[in-house]
Amino acid sequence: MKMKASFVASLVIILLLTACGAPSATTPSPEDIHSCQGGGMWFPGDPEQLAAMVDSYLADAAKDAEKIKGEPIALIVPHAGYIYSGWVAACAYRQIEGLDYDTVVVIGDTHAGSGTAAIAVWARGAYETPLGAVPVDEEVAAALLAADSRILFDRAGHESEHPVENQIPFLQRVISGDFKVVPIVLHDDSLEVAEVLSQALVEALADRKALIVASTDLAHWPSYDDARASDAAMLAAVETMEPQALLAADREWMGKGIPDLATTMCSKGSVLTAMLAAPQLGANQVTVLKYANSGDVPIGERDRVVGYGAVMFWQGEGNSPTSFVIPTPPGPVAEAIPLTAEDKEELLVMARQTIAHFLETGVFPHFAVTQPSLLQEEGAFVTLNKHGELRGCIGHLISDRPLYLVVQNVAVSAAVADQRFPPVSKEELSDLEIEISVLSPLEQVESVDQIQVGLHGVIIRRGLNQAVYLPQVAPEQGWGREEMLENLCLKAGLSKEAWKKEGTRFYVFTAEVFEEGSTTDRGN
Repeated sequence: MKMKASFVASLVIILLLTACGAPSATTPSPEDIHSCQGGGMWFPGDPEQLAAMVDSYLADAAKDAEKIKGEPIALIVPHAGYIYSGWVAACAYRQIEGLDYDTVVVIGDTHAGSGTAAIAVWARGAYETPLGAVPVDEEVAAALLAADSRILFDRAGHESEHPVENQIPFLQRVISGDFKVVPIVLHDDSLEVAEVLSQALVEALADRKALIVASTDLAHWPSYDDARASDAAMLAAVETMEPQALLAADREWMGKGIPDLATTMCSKGSVLTAMLAAPQLGANQVTVLKYANSGDVPIGERDRVVGYGAVMFWQGEGNSPTSFVIPTPPGPVAEAIPLTAEDKEELLVMARQTIAHFLETGVFPHFAVTQPSLLQEEGAFVTLNKHGELRGCIGHLISDRPLYLVVQNVAVSAAVADQRFPPVSKEELSDLEIEISVLSPLEQVESVDQIQVGLHGVIIRRGLNQAVYLPQVAPEQGWGREEMLENLCLKAGLSKEAWKKEGTRFYVFTAEVFEEGSTTDRGN
């Protein structure tokens, strides 16, 4: 899943690749350098921003769990845009942080479809990212090419293949010494091809300290709850270390007729390869380290999601840990839960910390929220004021996501995506006052006479034009109902009399408004 366009400008600067000087005898041929293609799309193209983002995810992962005391043999890691899946990927890479490897084999199934080889190896030169170029282990690559006619050095097969490329920056930040990489793109996800590649890897890596990284996301595009069910089954199958169990789970869940489920796992071939190779390379344990989906991040929606899992195959003593169980999220509440003063204070702290963290790293921080009041689905606005003047205000009107995630989302949007203002800088954040408005569900009114100034927030819709005022706007401006409606029309790009015309629709809501330094309600 690509990063949403509204956040791209604040997250990335497109990497400009330049070549300097004349090539020496040891310089790889230009065609053997895989230039970075995902900078600015899947992860930041600016090296400092990219390093800060990856390091932030790793720091959060370090708080989540301790390192497993064993030898990592293979990882399964997601490959969506970092802002969606990076925090899950970091839970896998955290396990190898500070370790040394001679060779890392990164495998991903094709997403672009170019090339002709069933198994496309980048066999010479280097793979480039904004953090620098990682040399290819040409000896291992040559051994793979010699192992089977289906394994080829197919440059076209690596064109626009983010599943492999998205893993390299994490490796560059966690491995302590120099390492080489063997990038592989599978254009055939059959068990037969996985068996061919896994056997070739076992033989080629025999004298290396090596790691295998299988790059995959899980369920694509079902609803939040359907994805969790499918993903739980697929991760349970991975835990068996039996490829046939994975294939059986895939057939079962694809056969259930789940709406919009396009796949249970977008790189099954890569995962099958890791499952086959890891035990032969010494793995006797498997641990699911983390699960989440795109609906668990502040900018994700919950009607169409993509699942992410972090898994490690490792060698260690003792029995395998208890099987991983995806935690059950709180169900919908029967009626609204009032926010306490402590809840409001926590939301304000979250909003400020989220903006600060995002401006510093391009990352949304993740909070461990357990209060049902903050997990209930409600809309919200975040308003930023600077010395009494508006500095940004954006909201989410629909009650379809947990409140704390909505607040994180709109806090960052108010800071960097309100087109009326330039993005907030890190330096001016201390001058901002934050106000949060938690909204009631929308209700359409038949007559403007039903709108109560000071109590109701108002949405006007006419054709494709729309605008909204929060309940506090009219009293702050000294407007009565008619003056408010005229200004609302102008804000929507309509004539000031459009509110009187047939076909103009109005929706109202109430809001619980609170600001830093005070938890006194200003409207409800």
